[in-house]
Amino acid sequence: MISLVEGGPPVECELTAEQAAALAAVKAVRVSPGPRAGLWKVRDNGYVGAAVIGGVEVRITPKIPVDRVFFLLGYAHRPGGWRQEEVDAGEHPDLLPALAHAYARAADRALRQGVLQGYREVEEALPVVRGRIREADQLRRRYGLPLPVEVRYDDYTVDIAENRLLLAASARLLRLPGLAVPTRRTLRHVIARLAGVTPPVPGRPAPDWRPSRLNTRYHTALGLAELVLRGASYELDDGTAVRVDGLLVEMWRVFEDFVTVALAEALRPYGGRSDLQDRRHHLDHGERVRLRPDLVRYAPGLGGREVPAGVVDAKYKISTGPDRHNADLYQMLAYCTVLGLDRGHLVYAEGEAEPYRHVVRGAGIEITQHALDLTLPPTGLLSAVARLAGSIAREAPKLHATTWSVGS
Repeated sequence: MISLVEGGPPVECELTAEQAAALAAVKAVRVSPGPRAGLWKVRDNGYVGAAVIGGVEVRITPKIPVDRVFFLLGYAHRPGGWRQEEVDAGEHPDLLPALAHAYARAADRALRQGVLQGYREVEEALPVVRGRIREADQLRRRYGLPLPVEVRYDDYTVDIAENRLLLAASARLLRLPGLAVPTRRTLRHVIARLAGVTPPVPGRPAPDWRPSRLNTRYHTALGLAELVLRGASYELDDGTAVRVDGLLVEMWRVFEDFVTVALAEALRPYGGRSDLQDRRHHLDHGERVRLRPDLVRYAPGLGGREVPAGVVDAKYKISTGPDRHNADLYQMLAYCTVLGLDRGHLVYAEGEAEPYRHVVRGAGIEITQHALDLTLPPTGLLSAVARLAGSIAREAPKLHATTWSVGS
């Protein structure tokens, strides 16, 4: 087993050439030759979690507390996040065992009041009429024969999307390494309670569900189940016989999703509109170079026409050297130039950048670097985001000579 820490030093380990190639192919870790044959240096590549890759178990511990990772994941998925008493990660320092523990407890708690039932539309052939006859199917498939009858009806059953999602997440977790015995026991109990629910089919998308008053007690378990299944993107055979089975999360994406969703929520009271991953803009008139800022805030301009009023890009990276943020500044300068704004904001995880304001020569553009401390408790972290939203909202946009239009 290879144990890594996010952003930590490389670990030297004995690997065959085939194992090293399998690890390098997946790109979840970085692999380089060691000081002698058969010894390799392995370090993280921006992912946290655990997986078996080419027969080698890899565990990557996040550099922030695992309950903060849950909060960031949960908030991006469900604005407002989960309350601490809803998601209990236990004492597990690693993401996968902690997520499995939290999910198992939440699912067990959701099912204590009984398995949720609901109506599901069913289409089948029956010897009697039930519900509505599918006349077109009856004529096409039965050629005028009266029986069986092609019908469509609503069935009150446990085989609904919510229970299918819980069953899929439970089955997936039981296949993964590093779970505690009590967690596995709870997951088996959850699966036993879901008798009568259609088992998951590998490769199929996760069942789609909608929050409602009726499934309120399932909400936390369903949110965690989706996180479990979302991490399944690395469970594949990529054509080179490299098998990856585990749950790996890209921390830069987690941070980016949290910042944009939380900031959009914090900007809502100030009016205007926030677009996430706005893809309508191009750097050049020929529209060959597309821009995609993480968040663009729009506000009413002259004549009530919407104009850009702020732009934000989130950066979660582990970089070293004096020029580690130069590319970010150039990127933000391009955003401000195209959007016609005199200010832009870069948001980093604390430790990657200190708050600083850059004034661009000859352009009249200011680029501010902000730092968020991810070790703060959720209330403190959201307060920091609210202060950032306030500073962005109070900035009256000063449009450049650049003429701005949708799709520019």
